[in-house]
Amino acid sequence: MRGIKVSLVFVVMSGLCLVLNSNVLAQQKPVKLGAAIPTSTAIGQEIGKAMRLAVKEINQAGGVLGRPVELIVVDDEMKPEKGAAAIEKLATLDKVDLLIGGMASGVHMAEIPILKKYKIVTVWLGAASHKCEEALKGSDWYFHLHTWDYEQGEQERRGWEEIHKKYPEIKIEKRFMAYEEGGFGTASFQANEQIWKENYEITGEAFKSAQFGGGDYRALLRHAKEWKPDSFDWIGYEGDAMPIMEQAKEIQFAPPVFLGAPPMWPLKFAEQALAQAVCFYGAWSSSLKTAASVRFVDDYTKEYGQPPANYIGPLAYSNVYIAVDGIKRAGSLKKKALIQALEKTRYESPLGDTITFKPSRVIKHQGNISMKIMQYQNGAEHILWPFNLATAKILYPFPNWENR
Repeated sequence: MRGIKVSLVFVVMSGLCLVLNSNVLAQQKPVKLGAAIPTSTAIGQEIGKAMRLAVKEINQAGGVLGRPVELIVVDDEMKPEKGAAAIEKLATLDKVDLLIGGMASGVHMAEIPILKKYKIVTVWLGAASHKCEEALKGSDWYFHLHTWDYEQGEQERRGWEEIHKKYPEIKIEKRFMAYEEGGFGTASFQANEQIWKENYEITGEAFKSAQFGGGDYRALLRHAKEWKPDSFDWIGYEGDAMPIMEQAKEIQFAPPVFLGAPPMWPLKFAEQALAQAVCFYGAWSSSLKTAASVRFVDDYTKEYGQPPANYIGPLAYSNVYIAVDGIKRAGSLKKKALIQALEKTRYESPLGDTITFKPSRVIKHQGNISMKIMQYQNGAEHILWPFNLATAKILYPFPNWENR
């Protein structure tokens, strides 16, 4: 009985301490993280959920510098002018201590002049276009997580070369690249064209994304079918995925490799019959069983009642933790100390990477996120490459529509 009483006293006292600590934390001035994301889109909602989960966990653990972390989100509506206005608001009205978030390259190009105007320390999640990188030259207060388009292309080319060696029956010599006409797609195609053209025959064609009022890809798909590529690759957004697949089926276009490269796929896309054997690139898969990945998936699922959709979730979660860990190591919010602390980042991310920052071609602080070649198989996503993380062998060739 005495042992039980002692245990009960310990539990009560522990709970009381947590309540007192929470009350003390709540009374402190918050550390403000400002994020500009497209909250009305699936990708923006995924980012927001993952960021809020990270902030909740951090605050439950005591916040940072003895203060709570506050996440202030402004909707950029996936529009350049709205993104620029969002950064202006976060910098002037909200007076945030650090900027995070962001996705679309076209939006980010409009945000960069405002970022350079205020020079708030920034840890940016997305934007893959090298045009953005070039616009940020000399901005030592800027830290970038997502791979730039040319880095991604180099990783992907290496992956396919290793797949060719492992599976000699897979012959890919001609690649047709369809790309959305905005900053993201155009810059990605230009970077990939330079990377692939030495060893492959490559051609490309632009399309208007459903994200911006498009949605009819039939002419483009017919051009691709007539060209008879070994791989058809499209670069766009999640809204393009289903109509591209439906219209490819409509005209019976089934190249040996059918590959999509949006930042995020539609929710439950894997469960669609149209998804079978579609290849794609991503930085993470729910099939990844590292400790950090499993913990993130469990916590996210418990919080929201469903698992994260793709790599954007763990990347956004990492975005918050990297920013807060930098503040913690700096011991203050002073700009110079914060930059120096972020430069020493070593974060064990749910993505499976230990994230650090090193110089890229142009900027000083580029993260080392690694892209993976993946494929939808029988209602699930699987890693094909790198082989040490592979969860399935490639389904090849892409099956004819009548054989599904």
